[in-house]
Amino acid sequence: MAKTGRNHVLLVLFIGVLMGALDIAIVGPALPAIQDYFGVDTRSLSWTYTIYVLFFMLATPFMAKLSDRKGRRLIYLLDVVLFGIGSLITVFSPSLEILLVGRAIQGFGAGGLFPIASAFIGDAFPPEKRGRALGIIGAVFGVSYLIGPILGGLLIGYGWQWLFIINIPLSILVMILGIYYLPKTGKTGVNYFDWKGMLLLGVSLASLTYGINQINTENIMSSLHSLYVWPALILSMVMIFIFWKVEGNATDPIIKTDLFRNREITLTSLISVLSGLNETGLVFVPAFAVVALGFNNSQASLMLLPLVITIAIGAPVIGRILDKVGSKYLMITGGVSLALGLFILGLFGYQFLFFIISGVLIGMGIATLLGAPVRYIMINEFPESDRASGQGLININTSIGQLVGGALLGTIITSMGGNSNAYGFAYVMLGFSAIILTLMALGLKGRIYELKIMK
Repeated sequence: MAKTGRNHVLLVLFIGVLMGALDIAIVGPALPAIQDYFGVDTRSLSWTYTIYVLFFMLATPFMAKLSDRKGRRLIYLLDVVLFGIGSLITVFSPSLEILLVGRAIQGFGAGGLFPIASAFIGDAFPPEKRGRALGIIGAVFGVSYLIGPILGGLLIGYGWQWLFIINIPLSILVMILGIYYLPKTGKTGVNYFDWKGMLLLGVSLASLTYGINQINTENIMSSLHSLYVWPALILSMVMIFIFWKVEGNATDPIIKTDLFRNREITLTSLISVLSGLNETGLVFVPAFAVVALGFNNSQASLMLLPLVITIAIGAPVIGRILDKVGSKYLMITGGVSLALGLFILGLFGYQFLFFIISGVLIGMGIATLLGAPVRYIMINEFPESDRASGQGLININTSIGQLVGGALLGTIITSMGGNSNAYGFAYVMLGFSAIILTLMALGLKGRIYELKIMK
């Protein structure tokens, strides 16, 4: 594709992915208003966020596989339509239950946007240009967390509904631009769809999400014995075991399990899980600033700025470097940066300067490990016919890490009293997990191998 055409495609993909990412970052300011509007308790309210993440995970393998088989443009535009419809339902919800239906449809639409966008880049961009394009898409998360809370704070005064109304014109814009600029991709001719595998994976992810959501972080051991927790977690493990067996014999599986014999894919998947777990630490940064630095809630939220600005600026830069040096050294560098930042935050976070420095280092690590390099590896390693499915696998792995990380960190902090020492210990533990993923990155193959496989 010519340079002008590639730039148009990149613009459409960027706006679409930003739209989906923004809806995660912007929902925070709306939660107290939604709680007052519907008069619900905190646990019920938490499903406003959780159900979006759940259906985001469920949609990722489903939409990714459909895009591989039915054409990327068709499924990408379908996802945008679903996201817009979900936003419309959310805006006019008469009850929390209807709002959750809208959020579920939103999440289901957003779940396909990122993997399809990354697969589009693999299709439309030559190998030597893919890194910088993936870097620009990776910057979306930094940008969304930068402008999301600010935009949310501005709109919330007009009513929480306005935080979702803004999605509707954005969806229309992406639809129009997508029809004009996204290239048509043909069907593969495969009519079979692995509904059995999709059902098993869906039950496993839903059970995992529900079980973790029901854990009481103030008394984890007691809650693990609850009938709302352990049966769901066991069901999740049983379903994933059956799913693995079924996929091995499926005609066109949702996830080709035999690809995990490939060391690059296995290591990258494990790194994605641990990266998602570490990303959860961002959620607790403002609360840590309150107890460690004595800030109020408004001041503490600003302590995320060094981190998210670094992600927004660092992701495109990393993408450009990726085209020159390859993924392995960047993954190692990102792991070291993340580990160093987490240790500094955990051990010296009570000092303002070290808090800022740690945010920059953590931001650079997250921008690398959840940005272009990991998606670059999957584009290279997965067959072209399953390119979107490979990108979707990253989303699933990252989301699982986020779910586990949220419960784990909440438990550590709460059980230790919620003081600065508790937060410090939690971040030090995350630092050790970052060391583990760095050691895994050492096992990845180098640039010479990547150039060979791209040819």
